[in-house]
Amino acid sequence: MSDYEITPGGQLPELERAPKPARLIGTVVPLSLLGAILFLFLFSWLAHEVFEGETTRFDAAVRGWVHQFASPALTQVMFAISWMGSTGLLLLFLISIAGFLIFHWRRAALWLFLSVAGADVLILTLKYSFRRPRPAAFFGVEPHSFSFPSGHALASFCFYIVLAGLLGSRVRPPGLRIAIWLVASLLVAAIGLSRIYLGVHYPSDVIAGYLAAAVWVTTLLAADHMRERRRPSSGAQGA
Repeated sequence: MSDYEITPGGQLPELERAPKPARLIGTVVPLSLLGAILFLFLFSWLAHEVFEGETTRFDAAVRGWVHQFASPALTQVMFAISWMGSTGLLLLFLISIAGFLIFHWRRAALWLFLSVAGADVLILTLKYSFRRPRPAAFFGVEPHSFSFPSGHALASFCFYIVLAGLLGSRVRPPGLRIAIWLVASLLVAAIGLSRIYLGVHYPSDVIAGYLAAAVWVTTLLAADHMRERRRPSSGAQGA
């Protein structure tokens, strides 16, 4: 996901990114594949535990603990945070794609599009494969879709974490990079928490959403670096 950084004067480089060193590519590919396999194993294990009923006590305990902090003001905040994992996410996605294209960051736009499009496919496929009923909602209207995994958790991970990686690779100050990653991580965690607080998901649904998203993102990362390894360095043009 790394490209040229933005220069201090705000000038964009002619090429979107420089060729990656072969050693870096050779390290990232196996690590990404290993990560994808690990996350897939954890997701499969969690799915088995859920449908064997082994997470029932865990889900009930976490839901009860979170619900004890409920208040009218906090509920409104949680609705707003949850919105950032659905309609707000879609708006930011469209704005981000448009911004990347304006700055001629075509590779970044493609990366973000594939990440979010893959997330949507995963959400529909997994929900209709497992068909877990929703818990009784604490607040608001209970969604009509299935519960496992959490679509908000999955989509927010695929969008905000990938967006943080794309932006973080294009800014120079280390402090700003840290701030981008921190904001993205906290927002993703808050969106998952909001779904538990509102009662529309079990905690295991949210964890499963994060794991499924991690499988997809690490797979994309491995595929991207494998493409770089096959690509001649002399022909490295802006994708």
